[in-house]
Amino acid sequence: MSEPAPIVAESAAGRSLVGVLALQGDFREHCAILEGLGVATREVRHLADLQGVDGLVIPGGESTTIGKLMVEYDLVEAIRSFSRAGKPIYGTCAGLIMLARSTVDHSRQPLLQLMDIVVRRNAFGRQVHSFEVDLEAPAFGTEPLRAVFIRDRGSSPRAPA
Repeated sequence: MSEPAPIVAESAAGRSLVGVLALQGDFREHCAILEGLGVATREVRHLADLQGVDGLVIPGGESTTIGKLMVEYDLVEAIRSFSRAGKPIYGTCAGLIMLARSTVDHSRQPLLQLMDIVVRRNAFGRQVHSFEVDLEAPAFGTEPLRAVFIRDRGSSPRAPA
């Protein structure tokens, strides 16, 4: 079986340069993971930051805030043009919301409208319902396993009050 084609082609310098939208959210974590994989990154905050970038990652965070900041910094049309130029864009969590054609409950939120999908925001609760807890997980050793529950509505037996 052959290796899958890379999402982003290597630049002339031999390394891909991936922009990570750095307006709000976990952009630092995305940069760290990409750098660990040997991919050069650039934090994108302004139009000029998109120049020479081979692909773009829109990280998780708070999609309303990201959308407002994208409008404030004139990035909405620039990112749409980036996509029309055939450059890949990857969105995680709020990034996926930003790529959607529309949302179910927030029709006035600025979106890139690059994917023909409709997203329901906060379908599993609000961010305030997220929490971390130590779990006993014998399959992973004797030490407790730190677990993160994102937008859990308290269905976990050990959810905080």
